[in-house]
Amino acid sequence: MKNAVGREIPEEILKATGKEPFQGSFSKHLVAYQAATHTVAPVIDPSYSKVVDSIEDVLKKCGIKDGMTLSFHHHFREGDYVVNMVMEAVHKMGIKDLTICATSLGKAQTPIVPMIEDGTITNIQASGVRGKIGEAISNGKLKGLAIMRGHGGRVRAIESGEVHVDIAFIGAPCADDMGNCRAFGSANGSDCGVLGYAAVDAQYADKVVVVTDTLVPFPNVHASIDMTNVDYVVKVDAIGDPSKIATGAAKPTTDQRKLLMAKYAADFMTYMPWYKDGFIYQTGVGGASIASTKYLADHLRKDGIKIGVAMGGIAQPICELQHEGLIDKIADTQDFDTAAIEDIKTNPNHYEITTSQYADPFNKGAYVNKLDFVILGALEVDTKFNVNVVVGSDGVITGAQGGHPDTAAGAKCTIVIAPLLQGRSPAICTECTTITTPGETVDVVVTDYGIAINPKRTDIIEAAKDCDLPICTIEELRDKAYAMVGEPDPVQFDDRVVGIIEARDGSIMDVVRKVKPYEFK
Repeated sequence: MKNAVGREIPEEILKATGKEPFQGSFSKHLVAYQAATHTVAPVIDPSYSKVVDSIEDVLKKCGIKDGMTLSFHHHFREGDYVVNMVMEAVHKMGIKDLTICATSLGKAQTPIVPMIEDGTITNIQASGVRGKIGEAISNGKLKGLAIMRGHGGRVRAIESGEVHVDIAFIGAPCADDMGNCRAFGSANGSDCGVLGYAAVDAQYADKVVVVTDTLVPFPNVHASIDMTNVDYVVKVDAIGDPSKIATGAAKPTTDQRKLLMAKYAADFMTYMPWYKDGFIYQTGVGGASIASTKYLADHLRKDGIKIGVAMGGIAQPICELQHEGLIDKIADTQDFDTAAIEDIKTNPNHYEITTSQYADPFNKGAYVNKLDFVILGALEVDTKFNVNVVVGSDGVITGAQGGHPDTAAGAKCTIVIAPLLQGRSPAICTECTTITTPGETVDVVVTDYGIAINPKRTDIIEAAKDCDLPICTIEELRDKAYAMVGEPDPVQFDDRVVGIIEARDGSIMDVVRKVKPYEFK
């Protein structure tokens, strides 16, 4: 059955998952649903201690068994230790057929690949997967399905009961013996800034385990996760390495091509009607997206304009602009570098929000709905403005949706930055390998060879008619890319579906199939 973006969703996948084909980004607006619940073991005896000596012991206390769903957050990004620590203990206990429901999985979790291969882990649900885990899934090593959903979609899935978490493991830089935990205060330097990703897990999981390397006196206030939702606390030697937060996509770029695109994006914004004092802004984690903030600052200074709220994942450039007086407030869901972590500790106008507050499409209003501008990255953009941020041009899962579909749906002006070519592969193409963000929510595509505006956004076209930037059509950009490197052959896939791309509302945007060796025709 074809969905609203023209992707064929196999009937057997619809039946197996109980999901619907994607019908449009706003098709579930104001459609009521029954929120989920969870079991609670009340702590009434004041002599009871939540502190447990080891991960293995806490797994036993939680009643770990085959077929359970375990959840994790990724606030330490490539510096995370908690997933591997827990899964090593699980593996030693011989537990099988587990579902991992993580906010994201990356290179730091490579040690779990053998557990995918031996059936310890049979299903994965995450914003996305990078590195060897993505390769394992793309090559059919995961017995079940990989479900990839954006940050808001993950909250929706848990709140609606589509996903039921049996045990949530929350890495926290410090906690007291009752489980009040904060994202900074670690004696080992393991601060991560915020814990917003883990809030929904703490609220809805049957068992909640705080894993910390620093126990502090009660009460540990003001807590990101409070004791009323925590079952157990385990102290370990170290939970993560914050020096590895600013790795991969979160590194600032020095690439001249990306810097050019960043400047184009910032310049383009100044022609839009939403570029005015107090506008609300977010940038993505790509180097060009982060660089666009620095170019935008030049315009803010010149025009005497201040950003009202900068939101989402936060890096040093945003903090610096606030210190300069160019940003009023920072609403923080994740910290990309140590500078952002340090800033939230002492800056009263830099505050933490949960992922539900940030991007959940099934609550009664999220921060993303107030966005004026968002600047995002892409692996591919097609001529219908659909975007792919998860699957590489070789068909292998290599990225994560993150807040991409959430912010694109919410913003008044969604700007996607992508080079014309990713290596020798056209990033602007006739059809994306996989669709993760629908074109109906993408307004502008900025490349190093020109800027294309979605023809449905006649208001943006009108606002940009007198700008001195290289405006062209998306088809012209595609043609330039194909003229340089040729039109690529489609990726060759097996029939087996190894993963699904879930839309914000839980419907199926696309499927990901097992890759197979290229066959010459």
